[in-house]
Amino acid sequence: MATVILKPGREKSLLRRHPWIFSGAIADVDGQPEAGDTVDVRAANGAILAKGAFSPHSQITVRVWSFDPAEEIDPPFFRRRLERAAACRDLLLKDRDRSAYRLVHAESDYLPGIIIDRYGDFLVCQFLSAGAERWKKEITSLLNEMFPVSGVYDRSDPQVREKEGLPLESGILSGEMPPALIMIQEGPCRFLVDVQRGHKTGFYLDQRENRNALEEFAEGREVLNCFAYTGAFGIRALKSNASKVTHIESSGPALEIAKRHAELNRLDASRVENVEDDVFHRLREYRKSGRQFDLIILDPPKFVESRSQIAKASRGYKDINLLAFQLLRQGGLLFTFSCSGLMPALLFQKIVADAALDARREAQIIRFLSQSWDHPTSLSFPEGTYLKGLICRVW
Repeated sequence: MATVILKPGREKSLLRRHPWIFSGAIADVDGQPEAGDTVDVRAANGAILAKGAFSPHSQITVRVWSFDPAEEIDPPFFRRRLERAAACRDLLLKDRDRSAYRLVHAESDYLPGIIIDRYGDFLVCQFLSAGAERWKKEITSLLNEMFPVSGVYDRSDPQVREKEGLPLESGILSGEMPPALIMIQEGPCRFLVDVQRGHKTGFYLDQRENRNALEEFAEGREVLNCFAYTGAFGIRALKSNASKVTHIESSGPALEIAKRHAELNRLDASRVENVEDDVFHRLREYRKSGRQFDLIILDPPKFVESRSQIAKASRGYKDINLLAFQLLRQGGLLFTFSCSGLMPALLFQKIVADAALDARREAQIIRFLSQSWDHPTSLSFPEGTYLKGLICRVW
């Protein structure tokens, strides 16, 4: 086995059980490991600290599999990790719907680069790192053995794979091809999920608890759901007795599914308005016409792909939140989110505060929001908390 040797003093993060080793922390590589190979990691004094997956094309050159130098990285290792992840979900799912949830949340489930979501009788996987790709076949075999599903589908098509020197891939890994749309249940709502072409693995499972929060706030309110995708927030608001919901989404196909969701959940079509448009443009049009709402949801796509983009992203977040504050009636509520892991929570809160100030609105935070319980965060990997949100009330 090849060995990665760290520079003096660069072992501190590993001693705190952080699973990433950046290229700048490495003094030497003893051997000729290929992408995805397992390597020993040694401190400058020779002490073995961990075993990890080697990725020569990425700034994160090693992702740690285990901090136990004696542990073998083999199929039984992955079985143990999958069993622990499943046990965590079993604990949390006792009184909950099992129709759709995240089974494995990458580093925070101690399986770096591996995401596995369940939708009904299908598992949808993302193998996002060189190490994850190296063990794809073995993990697929274990999933077939451990979980009674009809098929395992690969959605390893996020751009982040290119940073690992990997091609973008999608397709069936085993079993049946999933249908064009899989129906899932979330609380009182039913949704259709396109796991083959939809965002992420097909649905925003990480927003489940935040959609549930609408049950407390939506009744009797006119709701604007921005960046609506297939309308899950809006449908949940209507199920919680919102008076009307307007979805704004730039994707026509996504809006078509949103329309089907209204029918699927037996909602009055006259209470739903679907608008295909750019959100920034449409909100400016609403401001110009004087239209206002009682509750606005802002769930934009990731604005930050690298630290160099934080300043530009901050301007985007401020602009969209300023527009939302201007469109809220007195006493109105803003559900606002950032799914950009590189956007610090305190900076996001400051941006929202600055947006309220520029909109000349007094507002207060009445709740902090984050990702759903099936997207846990390892205490040694704070980067696992990527979704942050606020519920703000206009005073």
